[in-house]
Amino acid sequence: MEFKTIDLEKDKQTVLHFRRESFRESFGDEDSFDEEDYLDWLQKKINEYPNGVVFVMNEEEPIGQIELSIRAHQGRIIGYVHLFYLKEEWRGEGYWLFDYAMKFFHERDITEFHLRVAPGNERAVAFYKKYGMTEAGEELGGKVIRMIGSVNAWTL
Repeated sequence: MEFKTIDLEKDKQTVLHFRRESFRESFGDEDSFDEEDYLDWLQKKINEYPNGVVFVMNEEEPIGQIELSIRAHQGRIIGYVHLFYLKEEWRGEGYWLFDYAMKFFHERDITEFHLRVAPGNERAVAFYKKYGMTEAGEELGGKVIRMIGSVNAWTL
């Protein structure tokens, strides 16, 4: 797999499609998805972390998307996974997403990373646990579960 920084001018429709799909997979619909807010937020993240907002490529075709950043959480600096997405036919190949994220965080001396996942997305929860993540508790009134992982536990 290869990874390509997203260019919103060229890739707008693809990122919107992938994000809508992730909302449907996580929450059952895309009712709470705000296209304009997402595109504004994504451009800021691309500017801040160009290697943290990438397509997962199979030859010349985008088959997934990763959105990563560094942020403060409860007095610590952590890595944060905003999105791990693969097209349905590629799901089960998520190793590549984790590997890319761990290298991204490791290069920035980050040792802990978090993400949030919908509790009903059992496949994703099981995937994250398979790679050593633990549940830290519910957030947003039970709409999501925060999960925590260790960058150092990953074999780079």
